[in-house]
Amino acid sequence: MTTTTITRSKTRRGFTLAEVIVGSAIGAFILAGMLSTFLMLGRSGTNIVSYSTMDAQTRRALEEFAQDVRMASNITWNGDLSITLTVPDNYPANANLVTYAWDTTAGSATYHHFFRKPGNDAATTTRTSFIRNVTSLRFLRYDRLNATATTDAGTKRIQINMTITTENRTVVAATDTTLSASFVLRNKTTN
Repeated sequence: MTTTTITRSKTRRGFTLAEVIVGSAIGAFILAGMLSTFLMLGRSGTNIVSYSTMDAQTRRALEEFAQDVRMASNITWNGDLSITLTVPDNYPANANLVTYAWDTTAGSATYHHFFRKPGNDAATTTRTSFIRNVTSLRFLRYDRLNATATTDAGTKRIQINMTITTENRTVVAATDTTLSASFVLRNKTTN
């Protein structure tokens, strides 16, 4: 009978348990850092998209609003949340009237929307929503001397102050507050 002995060389040995545990811990820290960086970049990207969307909606709404205000020959103040403008030749089917307002009716399909509708405040015409998720909105009015106007006849300039909030499940809500430029009613005479 022959016996064979295997001799192991000290240069060819495996990892010890301590080395495996230390290596695993270092790998876990690196993986956790990479994962948190990935999540942070994803959340930042989501916020950037939210702010970009809010900015685009606000810009479009203010451009449309400014065009009608500058052409308006008269204004009817329906309160801080709604105004009706008389815009000659733009809304002939609705007596040249257009209303800009903020919908605060809970449960409606356009809840928290800033919108425009042809006609006066009570009209049931189709709305054009410009901005969603408006959490506060106020129309401000001034006379030709830049003092706060108290009557429709004395109103010469209009400004909008609004806050928009976009919420997502994974990130903190993105909030944007806008104070528009002061739009002059160019075709309206004041006292």
